[in-house]
Amino acid sequence: MNFQGKVALITGGSSGIGRAAAIAFAKAGANVVIAARRVQEGSEIVRLIKDVGGEATFIQTDVSRSEEITALIDKTIDTYGRLDCAFNNAGTEGKFASITELTEADWEHTMSANLKAVWLCMKYEIAQMLQQASGGAIVNTSSWLAKGGLIGSTIYSASKGGLDGMVRPAALEYASQGIRINNINPGIIDTEMLRRFFQPEDKAAKPFINHIPSKRLGTSEEVAETVIWLCSDAAS
Repeated sequence: MNFQGKVALITGGSSGIGRAAAIAFAKAGANVVIAARRVQEGSEIVRLIKDVGGEATFIQTDVSRSEEITALIDKTIDTYGRLDCAFNNAGTEGKFASITELTEADWEHTMSANLKAVWLCMKYEIAQMLQQASGGAIVNTSSWLAKGGLIGSTIYSASKGGLDGMVRPAALEYASQGIRINNINPGIIDTEMLRRFFQPEDKAAKPFINHIPSKRLGTSEEVAETVIWLCSDAAS
């Protein structure tokens, strides 16, 4: 998987799976654009990548705002001249609670971050890739909860189920023009988001771990390997 001369954009690249993907793309030779809201964390990953001889830049972005996404794409092109791969990973767990305790504001927040934002990112990423006439690859982060469920996950599950429904027609619309679009649906991965619910050593984690055939949590690095494979020529 050689990404020399290619440009990879990662949203939500300041932590967890996005951070691991940024590092993996850089190791494979890509010029990496990290988009996130947290400046300190994003800038730190750029430093780590450059310290090992890679090339990366950080652009502070709120992907729920279309004007910030268009600015992100413009800055990417200004910096590196093209866009070959996009990993739309930014998202939120939102609020987990019974449906009677959730509010319209909770719905709007999670849907904006997990569904609307990915729709907007794809819209402008695809437009740029079409201008280049050289194709590209887009991967979005969905979740096992798009098909499963937890008590309290009604809004989160709906947002990820919507993302799975959205990716199929999008993939069909642009496959003939050399743009491949896929979702990944990670299981239970040891990330900062997971640790906001419980720690891997906690009693509450055991039922989830026991449900996994390998009897362990997944790692961000394992998911990142799937992402860069899907963006590579090997997945053509």
